[in-house]
Amino acid sequence: MPSIDEQPYTLVIPTRWKDNDVYGHVNNVVYYSFFDTVINTFLIREGGLDIHGGPVIGLCVESHCRYDAPLAFPEPVTAGLAVTKLGRSSVTYAVTLFDGAGDPPGAEARPAAEGWFVHVFVDRETRRPAGVPDGIRAALERLLVGAPQ
Repeated sequence: MPSIDEQPYTLVIPTRWKDNDVYGHVNNVVYYSFFDTVINTFLIREGGLDIHGGPVIGLCVESHCRYDAPLAFPEPVTAGLAVTKLGRSSVTYAVTLFDGAGDPPGAEARPAAEGWFVHVFVDRETRRPAGVPDGIRAALERLLVGAPQ
């Protein structure tokens, strides 16, 4: 599993009280929300994706998560993001979730989960595949790494 220092992009995401389940840890479905959050934050901030009116949108066509350690409120999660494949209209992201980064100060980030997420960029109206817009492609290229081992 990659370390936090190997992530081309990271985002600290706060956990919420409601994220914990009756077993005292963040419920598995919330991990996918963390994936969505880091990916779409990157696309909006770094790639200029217009989620409200842009002609092209990204649709999730595949996702996977392997759980390695529990996460729990109130600790924040650091999400690491990389791109392992960039096609004409699709992108495959590698996402790693870390717990414990900097809490307490100097603490090492511990990997908690890793997975992948595939977007296909489509025309907003027709939902037919469209090329990855130039600004988004340029941003994604900065995250491109070798395929996971």
